[in-house]
Amino acid sequence: MRYHNITKDDMLNGDGLRVVLWVAGCPHHCPECQNPLTWDPDGGLPFTEKEKAELFAELAKPYISGITLSGGDPLAPSNEADIVSLAREIRRTFPDRTIWLYTGYDWEYVRQRDIAQYLDVLVDGRYKRELRDTQLHWRGSSNQRVIAVQPSLAAGQVILHCD
Repeated sequence: MRYHNITKDDMLNGDGLRVVLWVAGCPHHCPECQNPLTWDPDGGLPFTEKEKAELFAELAKPYISGITLSGGDPLAPSNEADIVSLAREIRRTFPDRTIWLYTGYDWEYVRQRDIAQYLDVLVDGRYKRELRDTQLHWRGSSNQRVIAVQPSLAAGQVILHCD
């Protein structure tokens, strides 16, 4: 897996104070995407044990709420296996930290993937410029949903995360 950035003390990409991993690679290529630089799966830098240690050091800070996985698309074919492995390790090491994931894939796809069991919140769906709404929390267009993953899995239907 490759990445572009690790943002520390972020308040824009989920509840609370977070660390954000911006991965490289996105097959969706949404018009007017906020991060087109991250589309190339061969872009950015290799995500190594050094970067994982940096993430874990941030997650160990008592004031950090959790991690947000974004990009690019964490569930792009070039990323998914590594993201599942990373999420599994984060959940095991930091059970009290939340894991948010932004993806262009819809809930109906994500709920069937291995990653779903590790997520607290999913922001799903491609960004659609014609549905852009700057008043929305944590998403760029009104078709995207901010989903409470574990309650949704348990209920067998989408349960939205409260804004």
